[in-house]
Amino acid sequence: MPDQGINVFSEDINFSYSSPETLRDWITRCINSEGAKPGDINIVFCSDPYLLEINQNHLGRDYLTDIITFDQSEDPNLLEGDLFISVDRVRDNAKTLGFRFEEELDRVIVHGVLHLLGFDDKDKEGAEKMREKENACLLLRSE
Repeated sequence: MPDQGINVFSEDINFSYSSPETLRDWITRCINSEGAKPGDINIVFCSDPYLLEINQNHLGRDYLTDIITFDQSEDPNLLEGDLFISVDRVRDNAKTLGFRFEEELDRVIVHGVLHLLGFDDKDKEGAEKMREKENACLLLRSE
């Protein structure tokens, strides 16, 4: 297990992130830029049916989504949680929006991390702030 505690898995599909170590470093920079530290964070890539089942059983929602974030943090400065990401949904959204798959995937990953950091996108103002933070974190990938 990496020292940051950021773990990358695939659950019911054969998928792997192109460079898990680069992903861990990038997510750590994003978390650190908000004054927090990464604890145990699990990024789980899965299919639409797998994530739909989580959405139905744990959140009582009956629709497809690209990510579900479960915050397990007890200390607001030490992030812990699980990010379940539907690779199917990300791929479809990327095609619909005209983005590269990898770009959309990174945006969805950082979106989940921002939820762990306490950002919310339930209203227009929150969504705009979340998008701003997503863009700022995406810039940290190349550092």
